[in-house]
Amino acid sequence: MDLATLVGIVMCLILVVFGIVFDDGAVVMANLGSFLDAPSAIITFGGTICCLLTMCMSFGDIGKKLGSIKITMRKDESNILEAIDELIKLSNIARKEGLLALEESANSMEDAFIKKGLMLVVDGTEPELVTSIMESELNCIESRHKNSISFWENMASMGPAWGMIGTLIGLVNMLKALDDPSAIGPAMAVALITTLYGSLLANWIATPIATKLKAKNAEEVMKKEILVEGILSIQAGENPRVIEEKLKTFIAPAEREKMGESER
Repeated sequence: MDLATLVGIVMCLILVVFGIVFDDGAVVMANLGSFLDAPSAIITFGGTICCLLTMCMSFGDIGKKLGSIKITMRKDESNILEAIDELIKLSNIARKEGLLALEESANSMEDAFIKKGLMLVVDGTEPELVTSIMESELNCIESRHKNSISFWENMASMGPAWGMIGTLIGLVNMLKALDDPSAIGPAMAVALITTLYGSLLANWIATPIATKLKAKNAEEVMKKEILVEGILSIQAGENPRVIEEKLKTFIAPAEREKMGESER
């Protein structure tokens, strides 16, 4: 499990609570009650969810998008360096025993993407068709990822907007009661809470999740691009050393040095 996301979310909550209860050098837990308001929460969170529902195809769809938060907490078991090492091993097998020998290696792999590519090569599929199939698969994967990212980005934009709507509603109600000066302060505080809720929703939850999903998508796309390039190079019968140097161009110089140290 990748604890960074969970720790970040929890620490942000702790900092916000600390800012609320720490008053003039003392901890006043009663301050928390002033920041809890049911109508403000309903307007901000309810309005945001309702808008997101109009953008999704079904209730199940919005549930899947919300479930993508689990991806940000999932620790990737494999990395790009391991993928390159695996491709180099496969290229050595193909060079010594032929492309048909890759079938046994493909059957033992858990990664469906590289398994599909190797089986296409073993079946004697034309390189152009292999490229087309693998790129179509990659585009579909990236499209699904972007849909989830877009969901969280929309939430980040809707949250503050609905917070402002709640604030405007509160201000209208406050202006109606101007004949009672004692009610202006509390009414203004409640009106501003909706803006706070919207900002928290956007900057505490939605934007960080969208950003992390983008990073994970970029890493996975790069890994799969490396796999496609490696599979096509193996099919072309290129020298394993040449394949290694070609695939190293996808990674940063520092990562290349790590790879060289592991080989030594």
